[in-house]
Amino acid sequence: MQRRLIVLRHAKSAWPDGVADHDRPLADRGRREAVLAGRWLAEHVGEIDVVVCSSAKRARRTWKLVAGQLDDAPEVRIDERLYAASQRQLVAVVRELPPRAGTTLLLGHNPGLEDVVAHLSGVGCTLKTSSIAVLTSRSGWSAAAFRWARLGATVTPRR
Repeated sequence: MQRRLIVLRHAKSAWPDGVADHDRPLADRGRREAVLAGRWLAEHVGEIDVVVCSSAKRARRTWKLVAGQLDDAPEVRIDERLYAASQRQLVAVVRELPPRAGTTLLLGHNPGLEDVVAHLSGVGCTLKTSSIAVLTSRSGWSAAAFRWARLGATVTPRR
């Protein structure tokens, strides 16, 4: 079974005074771009089996807006490990994905997301807010390691 790992960086966040980083909301631009990311996923990726999302407010809100663009919103798992996660922590999350999942979306933050894409594919990429990277592998999730996957598409949906 081929595996697809969709890596999505959260949409553009606001920086209100007195709000902890974990609790920052999306900016107006972020809300617009999250919808565009959802449309891109619906058009180019299709069905997603599982979503693993950071517990940060901006990531959870990004997912809500993305999911609104999908025909069938998949199961979502909020995972605190994705907030401020390193490449190593993200690989551990990928290795724990359910074997039945063919396509998984990982929604979190930089620099960890850029680092995990580079590690798993052997190819670096820049993930701006709302950017998407699509990796494919013929190996199971538990085998995720250096150059485990091929980096296919990278896109930053913008108007």
